[in-house]
Amino acid sequence: MEPMYLSIQPEKTGERIKKLLLEQGYTIREIQGAFGFENPQAIYKWLSGKSLPSIDNFVILSRLLHTTIEDILVIDG
Repeated sequence: MEPMYLSIQPEKTGERIKKLLLEQGYTIREIQGAFGFENPQAIYKWLSGKSLPSIDNFVILSRLLHTTIEDILVIDG
């Protein structure tokens, strides 16, 4: 079997998260509250592609957005 080389595209994943949040009608404050964050900086970093959610936060995000982690991630390769 050939090795698989995949990479997550953080900026495009952030754009997808933003799009899904808008489609569901969530505000940044609502998402901040759902995650129990004291400030929204982490969420803004996800949306800009500067960082990605941890796997735990991806699970929460996928449930909030009624989708799968695979549908949130933008992967090339």
